[in-house]
Amino acid sequence: MDHTLGYLREALSNYEDDGRAQNLFKQLSNHHYENEKDFVETLESEEIQYLDSILETEIRYAKQAQDEKRLKELNEVQEQLFP
Repeated sequence: MDHTLGYLREALSNYEDDGRAQNLFKQLSNHHYENEKDFVETLESEEIQYLDSILETEIRYAKQAQDEKRLKELNEVQEQLFP
């Protein structure tokens, strides 16, 4: 799995009580995507909006934790949501 998608999958695992997040997690786990662009291209507009809200939270957390690698990887996904 692409490293960027690995960070996204890990972030989605933090939302185990949220069915929408778990659906995205399963989609990432059950399919082989070459990169984040390939994954995002499979999403519907509602899923994109939802994923964007999760990424905003996760990116904010990565900034606070000063986790530059996580921040970079999650930003790469978010950039693909609205090209």
